Amino acid sequence: MSRTEPPLTTEPAPNAKSSFELTMPLVLAVLIGVAAGVGAYTFRYAEGLSYFKKDPKACVNCHIMNSQYNSWQASSHHQVAVCIDCHLPQNFVAKYLVKAENGWRHGEKFTRQDFVEPIVAQAAARKILQANCVRCHDGLVHETLSAPDAKGADLPCTHCHWGVGHGERAGLGGPLTELERKGQ
Repeated sequence: MSRTEPPLTTEPAPNAKSSFELTMPLVLAVLIGVAAGVGAYTFRYAEGLSYFKKDPKACVNCHIMNSQYNSWQASSHHQVAVCIDCHLPQNFVAKYLVKAENGWRHGEKFTRQDFVEPIVAQAAARKILQANCVRCHDGLVHETLSAPDAKGADLPCTHCHWGVGHGERAGLGGPLTELERKGQ
């Protein structure tokens, strides 16, 4: 009697896994672990939790803000307002969206070293500042806010009161700055 050999097949057994299927979860786990580790280290190194608080010292985690922090400590607002009172919206959701956007932009600019010195508030930040000035001082400035300057443009509070919170510009009033003229 002759024995027949089963035919040779090139198909893997139904339960056999390829080396790709076996190593892919391990590679993915290592990549996720490395990303999580680098992220956690960066968050800790940058004192990330401090940005969720109201403490103005969080703003000087980045050394470029030292002069703003020091001038705020000597300002008239030091006893009544901290950074987030002026620089962030008061609405909870909007506040943390702006914090996230600012944090991302500041981190990127600082890492790439492509920021301007002295620091200049961007258009969105100036709108937030104006809204917060009015929120706190509406009783004092209600009449002033409805009186545009001679050219018909509303002056932002910081045009005359630039140094109230902090800043290097001295004096009061004067012509509109280039940014104020552009409305940015």
